[in-house]
Amino acid sequence: MFGLSELALILLVVVVVLGIKKLPELTRSAGKAARIFKSETRALKERDSAAGPSGPGQAVSGTVVERDGPSPRS
Repeated sequence: MFGLSELALILLVVVVVLGIKKLPELTRSAGKAARIFKSETRALKERDSAAGPSGPGQAVSGTVVERDGPSPRS
């Protein structure tokens, strides 16, 4: 998709636009966001694995709802 020279050019433009003083703050917040995203992803995977595998043949409880009138497919 992007080569090394394109990414370097984009980084240079970001540095010029945001300024050198804002760059450490920007990288710090990007790192914090990445850590939060990683921990949330890990928590979702743990929750899904704790729930057990779902597949065909697994019973699902619920309530049958009757409709009045014609079905929307007709």
